[in-house]
Amino acid sequence: MGLLDGGFPTPGGPCWDWHCPEGDPMLRALILPIALALPGLPASGLAETTAEIPVETHAAPGSIMAVERPALHALFQAMGLYDVIEIMSIEGVDYADELETDMFPGQGGAAWPAMVGQIYGVERLITDFEAAIPADALTDGEMADLADFFTSETGQRVVAGEVIARREIMDPVVEEAANIIYAEELEAQNPRLRLLETFNDANALLDLNVAGAMNSNYAFYRGLVDGGAFDVQLPEELMLAEIWGQEPEIRAETMVWLYSYQLMAYDELSDDEMQAYIDLSETPAGQALNRVLFAAFDVMFEAVSYELGAAAALFVAGEET
Repeated sequence: MGLLDGGFPTPGGPCWDWHCPEGDPMLRALILPIALALPGLPASGLAETTAEIPVETHAAPGSIMAVERPALHALFQAMGLYDVIEIMSIEGVDYADELETDMFPGQGGAAWPAMVGQIYGVERLITDFEAAIPADALTDGEMADLADFFTSETGQRVVAGEVIARREIMDPVVEEAANIIYAEELEAQNPRLRLLETFNDANALLDLNVAGAMNSNYAFYRGLVDGGAFDVQLPEELMLAEIWGQEPEIRAETMVWLYSYQLMAYDELSDDEMQAYIDLSETPAGQALNRVLFAAFDVMFEAVSYELGAAAALFVAGEET
């Protein structure tokens, strides 16, 4: 069960400062790189247009689904999902570098990158993601409806933009510029933001991304605890209090990232094309896709986050050199 699946009350309670006697930043808000922005996973417009940069989606390395469930694999490939997972792998490695700096600076040596490489390996992520897709995830009719859109000219423009933006926004300079553009468009009350709000509401993107980030952070903390990062066993109530205390920060940062990213992503789409994407997301097929993808990515990220926390605990506790 995930942290936000309904099984836990919203707790209050003390922070964990007494577990970090020297002010270690390890218990700051750990907003993991999980912003999925599904369905579709979004695009660019700061430097080059999507029409000028064709994106050739490719088969996933080590994909079991390509053999056992070829129709679903073909849909995911047309959507650029495997390209996005590859980008997520890079984001994860970059995040782990920051984690070392914050939690055990200079102590990771060669062991930490090796562990991180295994945890965030592309084939491992794909395996976890595909394994989390139920056999009855989508009906044949739903897959046909989705494939019709994502293989269309409009659908491929959407996918191309989404993949490009996901790569570009990894650059902090690009992300900062995108955030500035979002602030300016918000002040100017750009009508495109209303379309994006409709799209995000139809897919519950803000809430699902916040929930996914909190679940991943909870998994990370459990990995830290189980890995022996602390001198005492921390009660679950304290972990939950810490995670819920991060919710406002996670929500605020996710909202800025999501809209900044989508303004890049859909800059080259007309309002009619954007509306077609919204219409798809409101169909039973679009809703089913959204549920399936978020559930699968949550499983993938929770496993990765737990392992990352357990690995980090070895260095925090001084068991690795």
